Amino acid sequence: MKTTDRRDFLIAAAALAAGAHALPARAQAFPSKPLRFVIPFATGGPTDTMTRLLASKLGDELKQQVIADNKPGAGGNIGAEFVAKSPPDGYTLLMGTNGTLAANQSLFEKLSYNPMADFEPVTMFTYQPNMLAVNPDIPVKNVRELIDWLKANPGAAFASGGLGTSTHFAGELFKTMAGVQMQHVPYKGDGQSVPDVISGNVPIIFCSVLAGMKWIPNGKLRALGVTSAARVPVIADVPPIAEAGLPGYDLTSWYAVVVPAGTPKDVVATLNAALVRAIGNPELKSKIEAMGGILAPGTPEQLRDHIKAEIPRWAKLVKDSNIRL
Repeated sequence: MKTTDRRDFLIAAAALAAGAHALPARAQAFPSKPLRFVIPFATGGPTDTMTRLLASKLGDELKQQVIADNKPGAGGNIGAEFVAKSPPDGYTLLMGTNGTLAANQSLFEKLSYNPMADFEPVTMFTYQPNMLAVNPDIPVKNVRELIDWLKANPGAAFASGGLGTSTHFAGELFKTMAGVQMQHVPYKGDGQSVPDVISGNVPIIFCSVLAGMKWIPNGKLRALGVTSAARVPVIADVPPIAEAGLPGYDLTSWYAVVVPAGTPKDVVATLNAALVRAIGNPELKSKIEAMGGILAPGTPEQLRDHIKAEIPRWAKLVKDSNIRL
């Protein structure tokens, strides 16, 4: 072989080798800079608290800084749209909820993103049951007595953390299944609704377990039930609403991590593995469970199937409740 031919052969072989190793090299390089974890709700609420806990542990796993970034507004849609339109490179994550990834598609007349088409699922994070409670001056001790009291007092008010929130839907589902009338009073989060019920301005509340449980031992609130089908370990003495007088009732909030559609599969796989390890961290597990959470990490495929099943479920609830935003 001539010297020039041999040189050309070696150059071609080197180029082929470089091409063959290009994909693994890119996968190994991720992440090479800080990540942004978008929280589509304001600071101080359960979504914010849980996402910041997870972001910290995810950063430990990836050996990169993970910046928690609140982008609240429009029922979570502003933050969700931001992530949907971000570069599909794995560096921008969304803490999605049953609202942003399922209910909002039916709740809002126009949605600037498509939950199924505009995101790549990464993993489920946690289920978060809510709580039904009353001001202790209301003469009811359980769900069955509350239903009877509402039938005798139609139009009594219930407080929620805001229009279109899981606590709002929890009250609407209760109304529909129990055949009672309640007036919805929306607040800007549990931080406003809980004190107003404690003070007696509103008699009934659907709120997060985290926001409500600290007021139960001192008698400021009377817990009647949790919205999940099973008991919540952190308040195990409070029965599910379905068990306490309204069979079949089940409406649990959930939180899941997604990234923009088109994010490479190897990057999604890297994020999934790191998130599953982070969710399994004993310190994070203890803190989430203390908030009433039920951790449920899984595969991207499992999360995709879950979102697909949840969209029509929430659409029916929106239609039955005649809610429109």
